[in-house]
Amino acid sequence: MPYAGTMGLLGPVSVGDMRLHVVDHPLVAHKLTTLRDQRTDSATFRRLADELVTLLAYEATRDVRTEQVDIQTPVARTTGVKLSHPRPLVVPILRAGLGMLDGMVRLLPTAEVGFLGMIRNEETLQASTYTTRMPEDLSGRQVYVLDPMLATGGTLVAAIRELIERGADDVTAVVLLAAPEGVEVMERDLAGTPVTVVTASVDERLDEQGYIVPGLGDAGDRMYGAAE
Repeated sequence: MPYAGTMGLLGPVSVGDMRLHVVDHPLVAHKLTTLRDQRTDSATFRRLADELVTLLAYEATRDVRTEQVDIQTPVARTTGVKLSHPRPLVVPILRAGLGMLDGMVRLLPTAEVGFLGMIRNEETLQASTYTTRMPEDLSGRQVYVLDPMLATGGTLVAAIRELIERGADDVTAVVLLAAPEGVEVMERDLAGTPVTVVTASVDERLDEQGYIVPGLGDAGDRMYGAAE
């Protein structure tokens, strides 16, 4: 596989039916390095994750749908573009994806926001949905899914299937980190589905507990603390 075991892979590349884009930029690498550092406190982690998501969102929205519009500048008439209808939908996967929302809507302030609550069984590593808050009909919608980690791939596959079942025809997952195993699962389980993954790095592997190596630990705990 072209992405296996690579950190800082130059993207985008096609992986089966899926498009994988690893953003290669010194500011992305700088912020990601600080996020990985176990000494980084929660407040700094949240701020840097927010900034990193905005950088990733810039690449993720390169193909956002627009329509032509005529406007009057202070000098003359001209033609520009605006976001098409229906507006893009941004869907953070709770809870950790919520920490990525501000960074995404900063770049897409007119987007609509939905929420998808999912939890992973730490023994089976299977994801299940516990709450949803988004339109029943997503026909013709571009959807941007936010989740810090593409580890085993189970959570993102389940989330994207939910969106496709509601009619979404163009889904982009924005993740801070990905593992080769998770990329392979998405390629296999979402074959034929128009999906793009935008990430800051594809790391080496998963460990026995399903954590990305070298990774950055549990993103939710590092953002919000390990509340018991």
